Amino acid sequence: MNPIRTLLLGAAVCALAAAAADAAPAKAGKTPAAGAAGSVFAKPSPLFLHAPQFDKIKDADFKPAIYAGMAEQKAEIAKIANNPAPATFENTIVAMERSGQMLDRVINVFSALTSANTNDTLDKIDAETSPKLAAHHDAIFLNPKLFARVQTVYDKRDSLKDPEARQLVKVVYDEFVRSGAKLSAADQTKLKAINEQLSSLGTAFQQKLIAAAKAGAYVTDDKSKLAGLSEAQVAAAAQAAEARGLKGKWVLPLQNTTQQPLLQDLSDRSVRQELFEHSWTRAQKGDANDTRDLIASMAKLRAEKAKLFGQPNYAAYVLENQMAKNPEAVQRFIGQLAPAARARSEREAADINAAIKAGGEDFTVKPWDWERYSERVRKAKYDLNDEELKPYFEINKVLTDGVLYAATELYGITFKERKDIPTYVPEMRVFEVHDKDGSVLGLMYFDYWKRDNKSGGAWMSNFVGQSKLLGTKPVVFNVANFTKPAPGQPALISYDDVTTMFHEFGHALHGLFAAQEYPTLSGTNVARDFVEFPSQFNENWALEPKVLAHYAVHYKTGAPIPQELVAKIRRAKDFNQGYTMGELIAAAELDMQWHSLGADAPKQTDIDGFEAKALKAGNVDFADVPPRYRSSYFLHIWGNGYAAGYYAYLWTQMLADDSWSWFSSHGGLSRENGQRFRDLILSKGHTEEYGPMFRAFYGKDPDIGPMLSHRGLAAEGGDK
Repeated sequence: MNPIRTLLLGAAVCALAAAAADAAPAKAGKTPAAGAAGSVFAKPSPLFLHAPQFDKIKDADFKPAIYAGMAEQKAEIAKIANNPAPATFENTIVAMERSGQMLDRVINVFSALTSANTNDTLDKIDAETSPKLAAHHDAIFLNPKLFARVQTVYDKRDSLKDPEARQLVKVVYDEFVRSGAKLSAADQTKLKAINEQLSSLGTAFQQKLIAAAKAGAYVTDDKSKLAGLSEAQVAAAAQAAEARGLKGKWVLPLQNTTQQPLLQDLSDRSVRQELFEHSWTRAQKGDANDTRDLIASMAKLRAEKAKLFGQPNYAAYVLENQMAKNPEAVQRFIGQLAPAARARSEREAADINAAIKAGGEDFTVKPWDWERYSERVRKAKYDLNDEELKPYFEINKVLTDGVLYAATELYGITFKERKDIPTYVPEMRVFEVHDKDGSVLGLMYFDYWKRDNKSGGAWMSNFVGQSKLLGTKPVVFNVANFTKPAPGQPALISYDDVTTMFHEFGHALHGLFAAQEYPTLSGTNVARDFVEFPSQFNENWALEPKVLAHYAVHYKTGAPIPQELVAKIRRAKDFNQGYTMGELIAAAELDMQWHSLGADAPKQTDIDGFEAKALKAGNVDFADVPPRYRSSYFLHIWGNGYAAGYYAYLWTQMLADDSWSWFSSHGGLSRENGQRFRDLILSKGHTEEYGPMFRAFYGKDPDIGPMLSHRGLAAEGGDK
């Protein structure tokens, strides 16, 4: 999956970040905001829960609204910073929480569209405004008058009776410090320049990557090359070609990861290799979409930024406020997993090579063969065929009778579909969410189908964030990249896609259950190595018997999924875990190695060479298991805020597996257990520190034992 969408301005402080007082750059202030007063973003949307007015929003609205929002917040921040009254929690911290509401409204929608439904106009606006937004972020956090007031409140924070207020002061103060408020004037100037450059480079990377993925699709005019694909898959490839104006051709679009789903079905080995290489080299072709120089520059700039804060590298800087706390803890954690994953992946490769030989073929498995022949092993060992499962996973049934039903059973919430709420593409679905007492909880959107103008992966974010202070309830959306069926074909998805739906809705629940006074602490505004915990945990309900029986029915006959198929899924749940964990571990290590570079290290010019050395240095250079993402298309770390944080997917698997172990030993699916998880985890936002929050639910510190067991790695020699 792709990661939750983090606003350019920073999730933890999105209510604060943007402009500041007189420290704002003059060039930003001179940009005209003509027409902004009448903008669709000037006031909260009149729609239900302030849902975006997609029926009225035009591309031309964004640029003036962004500048008007910055100007508005600039004035608000100036008033706070220059207030002659002594600094208090209310006139400083709370006042900042109230600031920038117009900017939030426009950025929330703009960020959603540039990720999920972009175009040339939006890309140009993004490229122009992203460095100016970064400068505004710096201007607020590097404003000395404002920081002096924050410091005053921070020094007296123990006098605040409300624990959430005390936590807010700490989080805001820490963010000022981490943003450079205590640096010298000279270093602040360097920091501003670095941040503007990083913002521009990150935007350019994301735009190049979308273009590279589109250009990297496998295109053929020879239908025989698609041998092995089903009629529905061939029809979808024809539809994808038609959407590009390519008549008489077939297109296999790339997904964001290294491996491509269709490698499982394509029978021509040369086609498989070509499709894999299209994926592997998508952003390394030496053309306008090549990202290598961008990422080398970003890595260098991030190391220089860390040095300004006295840190040896960017990983140390980032991890300071994460649950893991430091790079050493992350490397110890990866070191606990890597030997078990390596041993299991080697055993899996041996099984695959035996299957290849048994089938009368004479070659050794390569990455482009793994999906196809591991599926053959799965069929032989577990008699489980993914195509046999798909008829039981019709996407709309999975959503309403699976994903949403599980939430009702666990948390008592209910869903009412709304046809009157405008969306940015017609196929989106929208639901009004009601709490267990019937009160309105929030609004939920789903955008599942892949498009050429959509970033790869899957994610969750907010159109409107929750805050009691601001009187707002959550308006949340999930995005994925499933292959859209050809017209007239059923919308059948794989079990992996089902799991993705449950995963992203776990994020949505984290947002919907937000119950904070202050927007900075609300919902998913938490550390990277905590935010994936609710989503990883929610995946488990996809296979829970009561939930599975409710949604897994044959799309034609309505017959329930046969118990023998369910048994096969359960027996096969640990299948290929060496590969699955191996590609995640390799990507996490690659991320850590990039962000362990010191400021004195030269800018990398040989990206392939760096990758090879990085994987070997971490002892995660698994044979035939490439990283889930290569550096050149690793959107998480170069464009989505997961720099030195990709390990979070593994770390939060540990938290999720610990929690599943707790549920399993306390009666499993029940309203009582669901309420406890909601009360102690899902509704807390960042009102508490992560260690104590997790211990309050689990009863002790996280441990890796349940993870190794749950992922089928315990017998492979991993530490317990």
